[in-house]
Amino acid sequence: MILGIDTSIGTAVSIVDLAGRVRAEAVSRDPRGHAEVIGDLLVRVFDDAGVGPAEITAVAAGMGPGPFTGLRVGIAAARSFALGRGIPVVPVASHDAAARARVDPALATGGAAPVEGEPIAIVTDARRRELAVSVYRVENGMPVRIVDPHLVLRAATEPLDLFGAAAVELPETTSISAAALARVAAERLAAGDADTAAVEPLYLRAPDVTVPAGPKKVGT
Repeated sequence: MILGIDTSIGTAVSIVDLAGRVRAEAVSRDPRGHAEVIGDLLVRVFDDAGVGPAEITAVAAGMGPGPFTGLRVGIAAARSFALGRGIPVVPVASHDAAARARVDPALATGGAAPVEGEPIAIVTDARRRELAVSVYRVENGMPVRIVDPHLVLRAATEPLDLFGAAAVELPETTSISAAALARVAAERLAAGDADTAAVEPLYLRAPDVTVPAGPKKVGT
C-alpha cells in the first residue's frame, strides 16, 4: 500500500493500495497549520484504513508548487516515515496529482473528465497576488504535463496559451487529493519509472530570510 502526503495547499493524507483503491483519506483545508494537524491526520487514515505502518510499501510525497514552510512539513513527514520503515519515497508534483484527479471519474474533482487531446490548466493560489499555473494535455486518458509550474499575476489579462482566458478566469484548484497523489505514485511504480532519487521541491519562491553578511560590530 502507498501512503500519500501533500501540504502544498492544505494538508492531505491518504492510503491507497497498489490497485489504486482508496482505503482512507483525511484532509484539512486550512492553508496554514500543517505541522499542527499532520500527525492527527496520519493517525486517522491508518485507523480508517484498518492497516498498520508495516503494510505501507512506499510513500508518495507532494513536491509542490507550494509555499516554503508548508511544503517542507509534508515532505519531511514523508521522508521520516519512509526512513523509519526503510521504504522508498516517490516524489510527485502536486499539480500532477491535481491533473490526475481532474481526469479520474472516481475522484470527480473537476466535473466531466476532459476528452482526448484537450488541454488542462491547473491553477492554484500562490499568495502575494499571484497564481501558480501548470498545463497538461490528455493523452491515452492520462494528463501529460506540457508546461511546467510557473507564477502568473492574478491581475494578468493575457490569455494563457491553448486557452481563451487569463489564468484568473480558469477554475482554481483549492485542494490537492492525496489519493490522486498516491495513485500517480502507484502507476509510476508499476510502470517502473518512479524516480525515487532526491528531487528538489517546487517552492513558489525563495524564503524571505537571508544569510547575515557577518557579525555586527559592537561599540565599546
